[in-house]
Amino acid sequence: MKVLAGLGNPGRQHLFNRHNLGFLAIDAYMAFKGFSFEGKRFQSEFAKVKVGSQDVLVLKPQTYMNRSGEAIGEALRFFKLKIEDLIVVHDEIDLPAKSFRLKQGGGHGGNNGLRSIIPIGENFIRVRMGVGRPTHPGYDVADYVLGDLEKEELDFWQNEMTSVIDAVDLCLENKLSLAMNKFNRRD
Repeated sequence: MKVLAGLGNPGRQHLFNRHNLGFLAIDAYMAFKGFSFEGKRFQSEFAKVKVGSQDVLVLKPQTYMNRSGEAIGEALRFFKLKIEDLIVVHDEIDLPAKSFRLKQGGGHGGNNGLRSIIPIGENFIRVRMGVGRPTHPGYDVADYVLGDLEKEELDFWQNEMTSVIDAVDLCLENKLSLAMNKFNRRD
């Protein structure tokens, strides 16, 4: 079994925040695959689905971003899964806006959602959706990531979401290297 978790903040006021790209990607994944969330469990919206031959627990933690690790850890412990069984989709300020990359392991890069997961273990797969950094002096990172995506960013992600979904599917099939070769080399 794999756990696929998108990071974000619950509530309508956060729906289109840059920090909610993980939630938006998970919603797109579920809609594209024809899946529905079953309810609430593990402090998350959850669904247990089958992707190919893989059982997948899909989570949208409702603990707010900086406590995502509580929900994810609860699910991993319940199913006796390892951190390597986890795929996390999240916004990434250190990637250019309108880009995405995959990696396994690493630090939190200032993302409080990742910071809350890392005490469980670092060696999980990350689908990193770039939001970039604003270029004006004196910007506040929290205000920026909690700000809504601009129309051109939303348009980009709407068009790019099929690639994100393809990348997630390759990760679920234990083909991270193939996914990285395919998606990390694009400009």
